[in-house]
Order: sequence, then C-alpha cells, then structure tokens
Amino acid sequence: MMASDSGSNMDREMILADFQACTGIDNIAEAITLLELNNWDLVAAINGVIPQENGILQSNYSSEGSQTSPYGPHSQAATVVASAAEAASATAGAGAAPAAPASSSSSSSSSSPPTAGSAFCPVLPSRHIVERQPRMLHFRVDYRQRTVEVVLEDASAVGEIKQILETELQVPMAKMQLKGWKSGEVSDSTVLRSLHLPKNNSLYVLTPDITPSASTSQNSMLQESLNQSFLLVISHREAQRDYSLNFPASKTIQEVKRNISDLTNIPVRHQQWDGWPASATDDSMTLAASGISYPCHHLSVCRRSSPAVPAEQAEEIPGPSPVPLSTQCSDIHMVSDSEGDDFEDAPEFGVDESEIFNMGSSTGCRKSPMMPDNSENEGDALLHFTAEFSTRYGDCHPVFFIGSLEASSQEAFYGKARDRKLLAIYLHHDESVLSNVFCSQMMCAESIVSYLSQNFITWAWDVTKESNKARLLTVCTRHFGSVVAQTIRTYKTDQFPLLLIVMGKRTSNEVLHVIQGNTTVDELMMRLMGAMEIFTAQQQEDIKDEDEREAREMVKREQDEAYRLSLEADRKKREAQEREEAEQVRQQQIRKEQEDEREAIRLSLEQALPPEPTEESGEPVSKLRVRTPSGEFLVRRFLGSCKLQVLFDFVASKGYPSDEFKVLTTFPRRNITQLDPASTLLEAKLFPQETLFLEARE
Repeated sequence: MMASDSGSNMDREMILADFQACTGIDNIAEAITLLELNNWDLVAAINGVIPQENGILQSNYSSEGSQTSPYGPHSQAATVVASAAEAASATAGAGAAPAAPASSSSSSSSSSPPTAGSAFCPVLPSRHIVERQPRMLHFRVDYRQRTVEVVLEDASAVGEIKQILETELQVPMAKMQLKGWKSGEVSDSTVLRSLHLPKNNSLYVLTPDITPSASTSQNSMLQESLNQSFLLVISHREAQRDYSLNFPASKTIQEVKRNISDLTNIPVRHQQWDGWPASATDDSMTLAASGISYPCHHLSVCRRSSPAVPAEQAEEIPGPSPVPLSTQCSDIHMVSDSEGDDFEDAPEFGVDESEIFNMGSSTGCRKSPMMPDNSENEGDALLHFTAEFSTRYGDCHPVFFIGSLEASSQEAFYGKARDRKLLAIYLHHDESVLSNVFCSQMMCAESIVSYLSQNFITWAWDVTKESNKARLLTVCTRHFGSVVAQTIRTYKTDQFPLLLIVMGKRTSNEVLHVIQGNTTVDELMMRLMGAMEIFTAQQQEDIKDEDEREAREMVKREQDEAYRLSLEADRKKREAQEREEAEQVRQQQIRKEQEDEREAIRLSLEQALPPEPTEESGEPVSKLRVRTPSGEFLVRRFLGSCKLQVLFDFVASKGYPSDEFKVLTTFPRRNITQLDPASTLLEAKLFPQETLFLEARE
C-alpha cells in the first residue's frame, strides 16, 4: 500500500514538474489548482492555460514513458511533454526511479528538435523541476464555538496539526479526536501528502473526555457578541455632517477608520477622534472588545492640524535624492543597475528622476500595501485599495467600483443599452518603477479622471502579492477566458501597471486594449477615445435593437391591454345581468313569501270567525253588505252583539286587511275602522242592516 501511494505521489510530482516547465507558472499552488481542475490531465491543463495555434491537443498523455507518443512526430505537445519528461527523469536522482525508459520519445525528439515556431512553451532547466516550493494545505478546524485556521506543508504529519490545536485551544493532544478526514481514521504519524488532500480542508475536534467549562460559556458569549452589529453615529466636524453607519462587531477600529477615510477624504494618520472609550487602546481591537456602547455609539472626527514649517527652514531642506529617501522610508523601490534602461525612459513622461522618487507630503512613505495579502473579500480589499490610493496620490482619482469583478461587469454591461459603459480594469504593481508616475501623472489627471467617470466603470486590483495575482487570474479566466489570463501572466513587472479596456457584447466580453504603464496622458486619452468610438458604434446597434424590441413589446402590451379591457367590460356586463336576474328572483321570492304570509293570515282569520247566525235566531241579527274596490259585494249576517273586530276579521279574511283598507258607511259617511274594535255592531249603529264599502288607505 505504501509503495502504491509513493508511486502515485511520484506520478503527480512528475506531472506538476512537466506542467510548470511547459507553462512557466512558478506558483506551486496555482499550478496544482489548474491540474486538479483538469483531473491531473497534463495536456488538458496545458490547453486550458496556453492557446494553441493548431487546434486543441488530444488528452492522451500517460506517465508511462515507454509508450510511443500518441501525438505523432510532428506534434507540439509530444515534443514538449517528451522534453519535459526527459528533463525530469534525468534529474530525479538515485532514490526516485523514472516512470519508464523514454527511448522512443528521446530518439524522436533528437531526430526532430523543436524549433522556435513549433514549440509553444519553453523547457526549463532541470533545477526548476527539482527545486520547487512545497505545497501548502489549509485546514479550517472547528471546536465548539471556535474556529482555528491551520496552514502546513503537505510533508507534515497529522500530529503537527494537533500540536498547533493544543496551543490554540488549550486541549491536550491525548484527549483530542480530529475528525473529518475523507479517507477515514488516520494516525498522528500519517503524512498529509499520502492522503491526497485538496488545498482547502474542513475538520472538527471532538473531546468526549472533557466536559464544557465556564470558559466555554464565555467563548460562547464572546461569539454571540461578535454576531451583533453596532450603529456608529459619526460626526464630521469640518463638513458639519453626520454619518450613521452599521458595522459588525467583528470589525476592527482600524477598519472603521479606513471606511471613514473613504467618506471624508481624511487619511487615517490625519484623523483626530473624540468619543472612543478609554479601553479602546489598540486599533486592532474589534468593536465588540473596544467597550463602545451597544447598540448605538456617538463619535466625532476631524482632520488633525499640523504645524506649518517656517520659510527659513523650508529653504534649508535639501532636495530629494535616492539615498536619503531610502534611509527615511525603506519601502520606496530603489532602481538597480539592471533597471537603468527602464528608468532612463522617465523623461518621456515629462518628469525627471527626482520627481519619480519625490513622494511629497501628500503621499508620504508607502508603509502599507495597496491591498492586503490573500484578499478573499473583494469589496473589503477594494475599500483598502481606494483608501491607500487616496493617501498616496491624492483625492483626485477615478472612482473605483467597490465590489467583485462580476458585479462591476453586471453594472457596466447588463443594464439598458443607453446606460451601458465600458469597463476599465486597472492592475497595480508596487514593484514596478512606472507605477508612481502612471498613478500620479495619468490616473490622477483631471481630464482622465473626468473621462473615466463619465464613460467607464473602473475596477482595480493589486497584483504585487502572488496570492492576489493568482486570484485575479482565476477570476479573469472565469469571466473573460484563459486567453486574457495568459495575456496578463505574460507581462513582466516593469511593464505594469496595466489598464484593460473591456467591452461587453451580446454573447461574450471582449478586451479592446491593454494599455501599459509606459504611456503619456495624450496617448492614454487617445486610446480611451478610440475604445469609446468602437463602443459607441456597438451601443447604437444595441439601442436600435432594444428600441425595436421595446416597440414590439409596446404593441403587444397595448393589444393585451385592449383584450383585457374587452374581457373586463364583458365581465362587468355579465355580472350586471346576473345581479339583475338575481334581484328579480329575490323580489319574486319576497312577493311569494308575502302572499304566503297573507294567505296564512287570511285562513287563520277565516277559521277564527264565529259561525254565521240564521235569520230565525232569537238574538238580534245584523245583515251587512260590503262592496269591494272591484265592485263585488260581500254579504254576511252577524249577531248584533258581535264586536267590530269580528267585522274587520271577516273583511281581512276576504283579502282586505284593515292596515291596507278602510271600512266606510255610505250615508252618512263614517270611517268604521276608526271606532273602537271592542264596540258592538249595535253600538256602531250597524243594525239591522247596513251597506258598507272598502277604500284603500293612502
């Protein structure tokens, strides 16, 4: 098993060495990342980095050197791979045997050596293959409420991770269980290289023999406080303006001051603060540990006044020279003999050597980099870049987009056609002698600043650190393709800074110009204007297409709106008709209910009437005739002792209720319904007979 792992490691080392020899990539981490993306396929990785003139190479590479090269005697890849494998096997040493004899490849290479036109990458000397940097592995280890970052070489053992964790977590190694390995359980003596781990890994620690203590709860409280946010109300006394800013508790005081520098244009070293608590003694402290009030804290800031230098002392100050400046500020880049040719070109920019080294009081000594090393958060990195750029070269500079390259592309390319802009990507390199002149003379020129602000979205990045450069190349490959990344990689340090002009197209993005640092203001302006002419022509076509599309969409929307209004009118008409029909049905139902109610009342009254007496009855009988409004007569006999209410009930039982009709006598005219219903017919003088008539009430 150990022999198999050793052989696999040797194969990958050979592939890594061949890949670096072909591409010229010195960064081990970047080379391993590209190989892992292509599953350690050498030719596929080369195709992804270096564009081929004769098409894409076939991925048939094998570490078995005894096989015949599948690319043929005239293939560029066969020549390079064979040459690299031969160089690697020649320098592998006695302890590492070559993968297989390469006699076939060697004879083929010797018989037809690659020419300058056929070879697409150089073969580096063998010392570049043997003397390479170790591969670094990153581990993110979680333990309860804490997270520890560990970086080790792949030649280290697992026990070394536990030693670091013992120091950081105060947990004995004997009681520590390290979990999360993809290959299962490993021992402390296991070498990380044998596990074939990726660059970034996540592990966690278990301590079953240790119960949570009070310190754990304190760490939990501290973690909770770091998850809070503080509202800082900062008063800028000179501008008489207040800023209400939300900051996470994990932000440091230094980061707050840098953000305020971007808002107020006051460099951090010139800021004078009031309101910080006495416990905030170090700018590296987090807001959670600084002792400020939660959730809101008030501060004030102004520019620190500096004493003026008398004119007599100013005359005695000697002019700038390289030697004194090097003793005052060690960070200023001194020009060596090998860089003399590039430095002699400085008069083309209209400045002399003293102007190049003269940092002035406005820029000061460059003590901090333009961008932190290994910047993961692009927004925070660009905030730091903007602040440092303002500190060095003044406040008159292009407005750098704060955000990722993807976000800047969205802002520039994917809005309405009339609102789209070109994307200018500024790449800074502190070790280039041209950076200071380009930034101070070109990037800070008012004409350039105004033109960039009106027509461009400007995004910046610092490639001084290799980690930041590798991140930039990865992002550029994702957004613009490997050709752009390879183009940036081919530029040397003394050719920086670079200004890439990118135009967005319908299907892809195109780099129009790559402007190097050895240019002038007029030439830079001409290049920018030329890019704008190309962009304007494309923009006019996009605007025309967009207007036609919007016109079509407008017609369609109008048709849809007319159809919707027609449907709405039909719906309202149908609803009105349905309401009318429903109302008719309801009225019919009401009338029916009223008629049923009247019929029920009539029947009940009819049944409640006393029987009609006969004429031979011994009691007085009154014969009454009632004429209805229709002309009919209702004739009935009543006892003289009957109440008037009986008469009223009789009339109501025939369909003429007393609340709707009046009972009147003919002559003299009397309204019988106004009399007391309890009085008798005799008392009402309706005896022995009487003719009455009904009249509807008004």
